Amino acid sequence: MREARAFWVAEPGRGEVRSAAVPAVGTDEVLVRSLRSGVSRGTESLVFRGGVPADQRHVMRAPFQEGELPGPVKYGYLSVGRVEEGPPHLRGRRVFCLHPHQTEYVVPAAAVTPVPDDVPSARAVLAGTVETAVNALWDAAPLVGDRVAVVGAGMVGCCVAHLLGRIPGVRVVLVDTEPSRAAVADALGVGFASPEDAPGDLDLVVHSSATGAGLRRSLELLAPEGTVLDLSWYGDTEVTLPLGGAFHSSRLAIRASQVGAVAPARRGRRTTADRLALALELLADPAFDVLLTGCSPFDELPDLMPRLAAGDPATLCHTITYEEDLR
Repeated sequence: MREARAFWVAEPGRGEVRSAAVPAVGTDEVLVRSLRSGVSRGTESLVFRGGVPADQRHVMRAPFQEGELPGPVKYGYLSVGRVEEGPPHLRGRRVFCLHPHQTEYVVPAAAVTPVPDDVPSARAVLAGTVETAVNALWDAAPLVGDRVAVVGAGMVGCCVAHLLGRIPGVRVVLVDTEPSRAAVADALGVGFASPEDAPGDLDLVVHSSATGAGLRRSLELLAPEGTVLDLSWYGDTEVTLPLGGAFHSSRLAIRASQVGAVAPARRGRRTTADRLALALELLADPAFDVLLTGCSPFDELPDLMPRLAAGDPATLCHTITYEEDLR
């Protein structure tokens, strides 16, 4: 049996690299050698801090998670690698998989999605994030000419804003407290505003800041009968909202969107595999490279995760390298 190395959250706030047994490749399985993985600053930081509520731990399980929250647990879901063994149509190809940070692993062949040739490996780690954004747009169903704000310029918010901005006539403003996100918004082809300067009277607000202040400001930006689509995962943090004023009289709505299931609007015609394949196709757009703000070798993950979980404002997607990226 081969041996790999994997990153584990040993306990909240502390990570370590452990050995991992790699079984022989069975029928309809693949052996993947990792090229890149990405750290999801939202959910992974929450997991690293131990902030997932006890009653949500089963919901927040990653597809190939080992151990149990809050730890020890092997967690993560943005992995790009090359298939070394498996069915002929996959052998030698780069693939994306919802797998934790690990040097190599064996999974069912159905669990990997080929990466298009025109998508570099580093950018391909964003597939899970773009997939979340695709699902959000299926939930939100924006219309041509809509006035939209995306509150929270993290990985998910930036991806949502960029996809919204590609719809004809949709005017998009990315809203964030961090001034440096203005350059990111410009690279993504959308407007930018601080929360206090954001335009109001909007048809739709997509909220992704994971803060109560962001959700409250999202409601304030809506036109009568407008909707806030909330993508945030608050973990064990309680949020208080002012529902006694315009929320009631203006017939405002708050709706949650989560990537665990295909949005109802497409559930009868699209599978999760279809959705992920679409996300990878969309990543042919080099504008997404602005979200890649740093990279580190795999062995540095135990020291890196505390810094990322602390909330460095300059970081969007930090990628992990395993070997020379042939792309």
